[in-house]
Amino acid sequence: MSHDTVGVAVAQFAPAASREGNLADIDATTRTAVSRGARVVVFPEYSSYFVDPFDASLAENAEDLDGPFVQALTALAADLDVVIVAGLLERADDGRRVRNTVVAVGGDGIRAVYRKLHLYDAFGQRESDWVEPGEISPPQTFEAHGLRFGLMTCYDLRFPEVARTLADAGVEVALVPAEWVRGSLKEHHWRTLVQARAIENTFFVAAADHPPPLGVGHSMIVDPQGVALAQVGTATDVAVAHIDPDAIARVRRVNPALALRRFRVTPR
Repeated sequence: MSHDTVGVAVAQFAPAASREGNLADIDATTRTAVSRGARVVVFPEYSSYFVDPFDASLAENAEDLDGPFVQALTALAADLDVVIVAGLLERADDGRRVRNTVVAVGGDGIRAVYRKLHLYDAFGQRESDWVEPGEISPPQTFEAHGLRFGLMTCYDLRFPEVARTLADAGVEVALVPAEWVRGSLKEHHWRTLVQARAIENTFFVAAADHPPPLGVGHSMIVDPQGVALAQVGTATDVAVAHIDPDAIARVRRVNPALALRRFRVTPR
């Protein structure tokens, strides 16, 4: 591994209905990731608070972007000189629903904020009953250690346009916090879609999921050819991949698919 590589970690854990407990888990897990060489650590969707099935406690435990969850992430990021990406239950305007938000936080504060565009109204679930959809806005990106990172969330993986807009914004590593609900063929869909988004955009994808029994686990970091560089099975654990920033250019010289395409993405 060259000294120019950047350690990116996916942290697989099961957020619970305890904001304090989740922060304690994030603290310990981030320290483990950093000890393994990570400079950017990606946590799952709903890392600040999670309950299954959803109920009114979601709104009761939602926070603002300057609330205690982000403050704690900022302090931890400053302490360890790392960027932390995690799912946050953010307060919405109507007081009943919440925003499914992902924040990227460095020691200097928030680097990027993304609100989930595609809500999980599928496979018998109705996320939109509880969550306000994100507004279509420019891709949310941030720079760290010479790489450009971009944010998307869980069900967005099934909509290739989201990842494509990140590629168009110059993103080299797409970060995907998720709670990929278990079910028939769902592990197959998860792996296939994470790898497909990497292959078609010739960039890296780092996707962090909840472990079973609620998620499928299999958090992974995939290279621009769709190869899993590092992954977690079904345990609570951290996987770190040491990303070579030059790999994207090498792949795109051989496979210039982005440059050859004849369509662009436009909002509906």
